[in-house]
Amino acid sequence: MKICVIGAGNGGQALAAFLALRGFDVCLYNRSEWRIAPIIKSHKIKVEGEINSTAEISFATTNLQKAMEGRQLLMVVLPAFAHREIAKKMAPFLEDGQVVVLNPGRTAGALEFYNALKEEDVKRDVVIAEAQTFIFASRASNPGVVKIFRIKNAVPVAALPSSKNAELEKTLLKAMPEFEIAPNTLYTSFNNIGAVFHPATIILNTGWVETTFGKFEFYFEGISQSVAKVLEAIDAERCEVARKFGIEPMTAVQWLSYAYDVRGSNLYDAIHNNEGYRGIQAPTSLENRYILEDVPTSLVPISAFGKLVGVKTPIIDSIIRIASLMIGVDFFEEGRNFKRLHLEGKTVQQVKQIMEVGE
Repeated sequence: MKICVIGAGNGGQALAAFLALRGFDVCLYNRSEWRIAPIIKSHKIKVEGEINSTAEISFATTNLQKAMEGRQLLMVVLPAFAHREIAKKMAPFLEDGQVVVLNPGRTAGALEFYNALKEEDVKRDVVIAEAQTFIFASRASNPGVVKIFRIKNAVPVAALPSSKNAELEKTLLKAMPEFEIAPNTLYTSFNNIGAVFHPATIILNTGWVETTFGKFEFYFEGISQSVAKVLEAIDAERCEVARKFGIEPMTAVQWLSYAYDVRGSNLYDAIHNNEGYRGIQAPTSLENRYILEDVPTSLVPISAFGKLVGVKTPIIDSIIRIASLMIGVDFFEEGRNFKRLHLEGKTVQQVKQIMEVGE
């Protein structure tokens, strides 16, 4: 099986190296050349942390058509706000039988990607899927050098429509048995843990981020007892919305046990018992994916789904409003709202049907 990793940030480089070390033929695509210039020349990615090795990939390129050609598995590792754009770029080059996995989809990522392909009138028989989270906690120190802090035990993934889950399983699990097939994208979307951990933590640490340029440990120092209480409130709102859609969610504490084998009587304890977060530094500014990705593509759709089912999400909504004020963007308007997801005017049952079968 030939694999293409689309996106060469810290996650994309880590995933390309990880798959190459497993013996797969892997290529790496990135829009800008500067990020992958050393890899284009050497075909090598150095991995540190939980794995210490140097992987050799087939090639790295800025030519998307070349990257996708003949590749059975297409692993998209881009911020979720880029899913619609990359779907439209990939549309002309998709081939029958290819499997596209969004790593991760955040909330309703597969639906946004699916809609974009429909708009481009793509007729190819492809599988579109979204992962609930990214498989690694990782950071890139330099182009071609990446550190994997921890490999998660398991990550749920589902196809849209869910009828293609068997095809997804046959292809994806051959390369990465760490993935577990979930019933549908309702499950992966509503178990989006990034929505809980990222936006509120950085907003409540804004002064420290801007004063120190992120020179503190995001999880261990940024999540105090009081910050953890806010995260627990966000988690409770997320879980209540999920239950209204017939999904029994994992709480954040349950997810930490599932993904990292850590325990805690509350969220603060569970996070601080997770050595997989040790050494992960905070972002250097507010303009980073913890806000620019997680607010519009995680919190905004969860809030929208909540309104549909009559669940109030005051804490989630307050984080969206504060982030909008700080960044100068109306995330309610610009994020994955129901208009952008083509869900305006739909009933709860219709939305559930669309999130499962895509129609």
